Amino acid sequence: MRSIEKLSELTELVSGREELYLRHSGGPESDADGTSRDYESGLELPGLSVVPLRSPQWWSRPLEDWIARQIRKYAHLAEKGDDRHAWILAGEVCDFGPDHEPLVADFRPVAALSDDLLREAEERYHDRFEVGRDSLQ
Repeated sequence: MRSIEKLSELTELVSGREELYLRHSGGPESDADGTSRDYESGLELPGLSVVPLRSPQWWSRPLEDWIARQIRKYAHLAEKGDDRHAWILAGEVCDFGPDHEPLVADFRPVAALSDDLLREAEERYHDRFEVGRDSLQ
């Protein structure tokens, strides 16, 4: 699987016609069974829990901002010190998980995200967003 080194390169890829998703896990080999688990209920989900990378219609800021935000949203999963890392996949949404995240079946690995890209996304996220602010502030 190829590695994407820059946020601009990932943005160009996401701008294409194919719907792409982000996942933090051990990678395609460890996700070969194509399912995730809802840890609160213990139920097996019918696809892999993913983060969409295409921005919604209401998003009026640069796509790179959206992608950086999406990468950082679940970055803690890859920062636990185990073998999880960030990678990109394509596939069909088959349902939605308990947090209304898309579940993708019959996935196709696209690329891994380099450490340099992850650092760039973190810097952009902290530079461009009010990180930690909630709706009550």
